[in-house]
This record gives sequence, C-alpha cells and structure tokens, in this order.
Amino acid sequence: MRQKISILLLGLISTVVIAHAQGSPNHLNGQQSAYLKRAALQPVDWYPWGPGAFQRAMELNRPVLLDVGAVWCPWCSLMDRDTYTNSATADYINQHFVAVKVDFDAAPELVAQLQRAQAVLNLPAGLPLTSFITPDGKLYFGAGYLPSEHKGDKPSFRETADAALARFADRSRIDEESFPLEVKK
Repeated sequence: MRQKISILLLGLISTVVIAHAQGSPNHLNGQQSAYLKRAALQPVDWYPWGPGAFQRAMELNRPVLLDVGAVWCPWCSLMDRDTYTNSATADYINQHFVAVKVDFDAAPELVAQLQRAQAVLNLPAGLPLTSFITPDGKLYFGAGYLPSEHKGDKPSFRETADAALARFADRSRIDEESFPLEVKK
C-alpha cells in the first residue's frame, strides 16, 4: 500500500514539475480559440488582441509583436514549436515586446486589415503573419515564418526582432513608413 501511495505521489509531483517547466498560463488562459489555447502555456507572455495589450505596450513604451496563425497551418505550428517555445527567445520577447496572438480563423476582419497593411508596406502577408506595431497601433514592420536560427537566406526571429526594435527607436521613420490599424478602445 505504501508503495502504491509513493508511486502515486511521485506521479503527481512529476506532473506538477512538467507543467511548471512548460510555462505558466499567460494572458491567453481562458480563450476559446484552439490556436490561442495551444499557446496558453508557452513561455511567451501572450495577450489576446485588444486594448489591454496596447495599453500595456504604452505603459512599457514597447512595440507590440503580433503573431497571426491557425491550427491548420504547418508553418505556424513549426514557428510555435521552434521559436516561441524556446526559453531564450521567449525571455527576449517578454523583455522587449508586448506579445499578442491572433487566430486567423477567429478574426477575419482583423486579419484582412493586417494583410492589407503588410501588402501596402510591401511586407509578407501570408501565414504565419508576424507584425510589429507601435503602442498607438501603427504597423511598421513584419515578416512571415521566422525560424529560431538563421537558415540560408531566411533571417532568424531574433535578427528580425532586433531590426524591428531598431526601427521602433526611429519614430520619424515610423511616421513615414507605417500603416495605422484600427485598435478598438
């Protein structure tokens, strides 16, 4: 009997340790979308799209990193697995951005607006859609799939995010080369 209790206790403890290692719930906890639910325990401190995320970006004076994807998109799954679950990358994102995740299928009007904005700025507009937005809602930089490591002619997520931060520091350039988005207050 003691052995069974010990095994049960050991199993319970290992479940808690594994859950903790995978991350604690971020601001996506409780979302209904399958794509957002899948990211709820990622180490990135994701927010859903909305005024709360942009308010937080204003408070911290940080750009918004926006990831748009879908559960059926293999490149979105790959980026989630290789980039956003990487603890060093997640720490970097959490220190420099307010991260927002959007389900392509759950927000068609928003996605259309984002794709139009990226096309106007001559940026990739497919899935996954990776956008960098000012706290006041100006899309100023973006990309598609970004691997965790530089591969061939494809820059890494970190290289792209560094370039986005450099552009964010140059507000005059953002005023000239950005697309204002509708962020509901």
